[in-house]
Amino acid sequence: MAKRLMKGNEAIGEAAVQAGALQYFCYPITPQSEVAEYLAKRMPEVGGMFLQGESEVAVANMIFGGASTGERVFTTSSSPGISLMQEAISYIAGAQLPAVFVNIVRCGPGLGGILPAQCDYNQAVKGGGHGDYKLLVLAPATVQEAVDLMMLAFDLAEKYHNPVMMMGDGMIGQMMEPVEFNPPPKTGEFDTSWAATGCKGRDPVIIRSLYLDPLVLEKNNLEMNEKYEQMKREEVRFEAYNVSDENELLLVSHGTMSRVCRTVIDDMAREKISIGMIRPITLFPFPYEAISEAAEGKKAVISVEMSLGQQVEDVKLAVLGKVPVHFWGRTGGVVPTPDETAEALKQFL
Repeated sequence: MAKRLMKGNEAIGEAAVQAGALQYFCYPITPQSEVAEYLAKRMPEVGGMFLQGESEVAVANMIFGGASTGERVFTTSSSPGISLMQEAISYIAGAQLPAVFVNIVRCGPGLGGILPAQCDYNQAVKGGGHGDYKLLVLAPATVQEAVDLMMLAFDLAEKYHNPVMMMGDGMIGQMMEPVEFNPPPKTGEFDTSWAATGCKGRDPVIIRSLYLDPLVLEKNNLEMNEKYEQMKREEVRFEAYNVSDENELLLVSHGTMSRVCRTVIDDMAREKISIGMIRPITLFPFPYEAISEAAEGKKAVISVEMSLGQQVEDVKLAVLGKVPVHFWGRTGGVVPTPDETAEALKQFL
């Protein structure tokens, strides 16, 4: 299959179309608005629908309604917009519905700026809304991986009846790279008899997240927790780059920052300094075991991020004090250069 040179945002939109997600609701916000621009033209060509809501709050509730029908539905947004969606995301998780959210992260807090960042890690991984729930969170490092993970996201959402978030950053959304669109994955056949499609000839389907009986609500929450434990067993994804017993340092980095780290590792190897990296592809479930094993015998483990250090807490949980864990990164939309990163890492040798 021939590759196509595409901007990340447009490739994400096309990946969703090819995964059969033809119901798209969105409100524009930089740096992801090209997804909506692309799909405004593309959806009519494939018999799909794009509806621009009056706000991110409205869009997220449209996703709630669309997901209730058993259709593949999704939205894309960026940091402040995702914040406005948190209440509905909690409802969707509580109602155990499949839906896909894409966050092309910009720097914050507040309106911040439109440059790339990774400062929404805690919001995505720890649960930005209320209640006991989790999102399955995917973190691409290339446009091709964004395509592949976007296709996978719908399958995972249906497998677990749970919202899935793909979290990239502004650079992933704005850069252009060659991509190919392989057939979307299919991990099983999914029953949609639960969906609200009209009750003529059958008992009505009631989809809700409101349970006034505390024992019934507890039962629902425990059922949800069983799914999260299954995700931890079956869905951990990561890349180990140059990891060996000879490493002096182990880096943990995801997304765009991991690309910078990969260059640093290759450059420092020419200086006879051996560094390995674990790149989480799933931020939840997090690759605790892989990091723990790779940390053995290292001088230190460094969480390298485009934030003030949100992922580092999970890295510390993975290492459990076996070796020192440090954070290094930049914030405010600054993407560190390889040279700057290399100089910073030398302090930990």
